[in-house]
Amino acid sequence: MNKILTEHETKKLLARYGIPVTKEQIATSVNEAIAIALQIGTPVAMKISSPDIPHKSDVGGVVLNVKREYVGTTYSKIISRIKKSVPDARVEGILVQQMAPAGHETIVGLKKDAQFGHAIMFGLGGIFVEVYKDVSFRVVPIDKSDALEMISEVKGFPILKGIRGKKPADIEAIAQVLVSVSKMAEKENIIELDINPLIVSESGAIAVDARAMVEA
Repeated sequence: MNKILTEHETKKLLARYGIPVTKEQIATSVNEAIAIALQIGTPVAMKISSPDIPHKSDVGGVVLNVKREYVGTTYSKIISRIKKSVPDARVEGILVQQMAPAGHETIVGLKKDAQFGHAIMFGLGGIFVEVYKDVSFRVVPIDKSDALEMISEVKGFPILKGIRGKKPADIEAIAQVLVSVSKMAEKENIIELDINPLIVSESGAIAVDARAMVEA
């Protein structure tokens, strides 16, 4: 039986392999949510945490840029929405999370094929992956030179290099994430992994959202 990891569980796995993730904690009450938000620093992102809700935004389970004074009411609103829209879902609480920094949206994926083993994917996030299908693939394992090739192969690579006043992305940081995901694939029982988005600034990369399916 395969197991779907929550975003928080997936990020804990990423962090074990040195992949930077957002500061976050799961709150199970209004007061806990407020305390976590104050600790992280507002505004925060607030998301439902449930293994039964992979697409949190579709059911009203995500609210971004929540100011300090609205953390408590936002907690209650999200829980209320989920009880109505997905009444049978197992709810762990609300993930109170650092807001994503500014940068380039990218996506890193991993999928296990019965014949070829794990394949790793890289692409530009947002509309670039949804509309243009602008991605590159390699079979695991990969090293840094493979990772750099993958990054340079996407049609949107000039965007990452910095054009029209947009700051360049830290290509080395992306390559390091790809190599780390490759190592993870060799050691963990991962069937699927999506880091979307991986936000890349001039000086680093951070996993803002992620989900995985593992062999139980």
